[in-house]
Amino acid sequence: MALQLSLSSPPPPFHSSSTSQAPIVSCSLNVPISVSTTSPRRRRARPVWKKGPGRGGFGPSGAAVRSSLETVEPTVGQVTEACKDTFWPLVKAAGSKIVVVDMYTQWCGPCKVMAPKFQKLSETYLDVVFLKLDCNQENRPLAKELVLKVVPTFKILKDGKVVKEVRGAKYDDLVLAIDTLK
Repeated sequence: MALQLSLSSPPPPFHSSSTSQAPIVSCSLNVPISVSTTSPRRRRARPVWKKGPGRGGFGPSGAAVRSSLETVEPTVGQVTEACKDTFWPLVKAAGSKIVVVDMYTQWCGPCKVMAPKFQKLSETYLDVVFLKLDCNQENRPLAKELVLKVVPTFKILKDGKVVKEVRGAKYDDLVLAIDTLK
């Protein structure tokens, strides 16, 4: 089905001094229209996976991640953002220190509640390395490798191996798990 639209301008008003008539302007526009006989389906809202700062391929400042991953160092006293490329070098750089990883997503409500508490823990335990991993589309292979089932999940690693796990927004359980391993 196509819609046809014609526009014409009316002739100019009659004046006795005018001997010629202005031409009539016409325009035709054919626009295809699709008509659906069924009602549109309702879709559930789903998270949108986007690239951007801290989301695989970009560092926290929005700059490209360094090509030399040997220079990656975790910062003590704060949470370090990790991605699939920097995660294992950060864990290796931690050496024999305990590494606590916050596996979260941007759309998760409990993850947002735990984020400031996780930051305070990093300021309290200065002998522990705190990492956060956004389990988005880019980091999904790493999340599968670490066997992520629920967000937020906190994985506690020692010598590069997962030794404890806290599933859900359970702050007290996380503090107890860190204290147990120290």
